[in-house]
Amino acid sequence: MDMKEKLKKVSDYEWELDKSVRQGMNVNAKIIANKTILNSIEEEAVKQLTNVAMLPGILEPVLGLTDMHFGYGLPMGAVMAFDKNNGFISSGCTGFDINCGVNSINTNLKYSEVKSKLKELINELFKTIPCGVGSKGKLKLNHNQLDEVLVNGVKWAVNNGYGTKEDIKNMEEQGCMKGADPNKVSDLAKKRGLQQLGTLGAGNHFLEIQKVSEIFDNPYAKKLGINNKDQVLIMLHCGSRGFGHQVASDYLKIHERAINKYNIKIPDRQLVGAPTNSDEGQDYYKAMKCAVNYSFTNRLVMTQWIREVFERVFKKKWKEMNMNTIYSIAHNITKIEKHKINGKEKEIYITRKGATRAFPNTPALIAGTMGTASFICKGTQTAMKKTFGSTVHGAGRAMSRHAAIRSYRGTDIQRELLTKGIESRATHPKVLAEEAPKAYKDVINVVDSVHNAGISLKVVKLSPIGVCKG
Repeated sequence: MDMKEKLKKVSDYEWELDKSVRQGMNVNAKIIANKTILNSIEEEAVKQLTNVAMLPGILEPVLGLTDMHFGYGLPMGAVMAFDKNNGFISSGCTGFDINCGVNSINTNLKYSEVKSKLKELINELFKTIPCGVGSKGKLKLNHNQLDEVLVNGVKWAVNNGYGTKEDIKNMEEQGCMKGADPNKVSDLAKKRGLQQLGTLGAGNHFLEIQKVSEIFDNPYAKKLGINNKDQVLIMLHCGSRGFGHQVASDYLKIHERAINKYNIKIPDRQLVGAPTNSDEGQDYYKAMKCAVNYSFTNRLVMTQWIREVFERVFKKKWKEMNMNTIYSIAHNITKIEKHKINGKEKEIYITRKGATRAFPNTPALIAGTMGTASFICKGTQTAMKKTFGSTVHGAGRAMSRHAAIRSYRGTDIQRELLTKGIESRATHPKVLAEEAPKAYKDVINVVDSVHNAGISLKVVKLSPIGVCKG
């Protein structure tokens, strides 16, 4: 059955799939996209949304966002909500890179001041920030220190000279989810976590120097400290590294046993999970929070090293350059939030996978591709009504990594970037090939869709001028 043919148009940016179209669906599914993007979404990704609509305790609607594409168990670019007491919590749905997310860092530097030092800056950042598959950090934590990171998140970083209390104020969850329990994390996950705090990783993770190319909402931009076109910002995109991946892998096995134990029927084994109030469900939630806190801390440690690189290159203190955290936000996360369900405010579990928070007048950081643009948007009340306060996290892949490597040469991509004035460094040319701009959807189209749908409004467009990739 072709699910895309069953989608009904609600508006130019909203499409609904009624639960009657497939036996077993408990709720309707909805996709936020314009017609062009909807046409590019894989049929299999739409079918994955209908799989999620079959899970126990699911609340209406299951959402696919504009950057939606086929993923593990459910699409990347998806949002789902579950009843707090009789719902389902899934390691498969949250994903492997728990709290993959973005830090946006301000400066008062202009592009004209940075341009002549750009190559030096990118080279210094590439040397200073450990990146690549399996990369190990400069920090050597002991087990007690790691447990402190897992429980206290960025407070550990600030107490140890990485970042400031002002950074914490500008983070989702203030950089720490309460209730994390290191005892619910395996020794193998901890072993991996000991070595990787303060590392960028590989894949779509990046460190990017950007310039403000357009300002759409001057008053809101000024609140964020963004005052002028050509102002230079930094965007840091990474997650919980091998630690979060191991937490996910461990609990996938536990949750495979749980669905048999509790006799839960699911349409896809990649969607394994457990009842929200079961031991298996709550143990995962406490372990996942550890990975969330690790990731927020990972990004803040690197933020401080970025500041130190700028100090060395520009011979100024980072505070003189106003290198403050604009905002830090998560892309892969499950948490309890308050939302209106049938007109009444309730606490529910929200899972955002390849999606990000878009609460009213709160920054939403949307990471684009290294050759195009990224955006800072702001959330809206419409998002609270339509998408559980959520929006897209980025452009969304249009081509698999393997297909991109077959189609592009990294050295060619590097030359193309340079012709646009973008300096780039990567651990291997293949990294640039798999992250080629044309391997992704058109980020302008993606962001215009969520802007026009009213779920996150454009504030600033950011164009890359320097890129470090793992």
